[in-house]
Order: sequence, then structure tokens, then C-alpha cells
Amino acid sequence: MLIMFRSVLLQIAVTITVSVVAGLVVGTRGGVSAAMGGAVCVLPNLLFAVHLKFSKLRPRASFASSFLLGEIVKLVMTFLLLIGVVRYYADLHWPSLLIGLVLATQALFLAFWIKN
Repeated sequence: MLIMFRSVLLQIAVTITVSVVAGLVVGTRGGVSAAMGGAVCVLPNLLFAVHLKFSKLRPRASFASSFLLGEIVKLVMTFLLLIGVVRYYADLHWPSLLIGLVLATQALFLAFWIKN
């Protein structure tokens, strides 16, 4: 479970870094768009990590079914958050949003390479 929370922290760090760089390159519009792109990935993963932590504490819970349900909810939540950002943020900068989303998603793979 600890690796899940570390990966979420790494995603947050990547999102902040990408947001600052996008803000410097594109402006406020790019920084906010990159932050929203990262948040679309970070929030569902954080809730999924919390869900797995608490599902492990339940005595008769099937961890496999709990994991599968959590993963499905995470994917649906990511999709709905992305649609919400695209629909309701009028000043969206697409390249910054996509870069923030992709780099936050790829940060999960880096988490497995980083040792303590």
C-alpha cells in the first residue's frame, strides 16, 4: 500500500512541476490547464489508494473484487473529471492539459523505479 501513496505523491510533484513550467511558457492559462490535467489523474488515484487501504482492513472483504471495483470507479472518475474540465473550463489550453495528464499518468511507472 505504501507504494500507492508514494506514487500519488510523485504524481503530485510531477503535476506541480509541469504546471509551473507550463505557466512560465504559456502563461496562467497553460499553468492552470496543466494543473487540471494532472489533477484529473491524481484525484482518482488518491481515492483508489485510500480505498485499497481501507478495503484491506475489512475482515472478510475479497481484495481482488475490491481492487477491480476500485479500478473501474477510478477509470470512470478520470473520464468524468476530464469531460468536466473540458466542458466547464472555458480558457482551456489543450496542449498543456494533455501534457499534464500524460506526465502525471506516466509518473506511476517512475514510482516503481525509485527506491526509498
